[in-house]
Amino acid sequence: MSRHPSLKASGKIAAKRNVLKRYERVTLLESRGKWKEGDRGLGLPKTKPAE
Repeated sequence: MSRHPSLKASGKIAAKRNVLKRYERVTLLESRGKWKEGDRGLGLPKTKPAE
């Protein structure tokens, strides 16, 4: 019996994400100098991903 193509292994999922996780945004803001130690992690400004 063959397996349906949609049930194949998920190892092929390597699409580029267009949304950053919170810790990724914090590290990006740190590298840009817009994050200080002690700042809150909620309500972060929008960021474009580093390219």
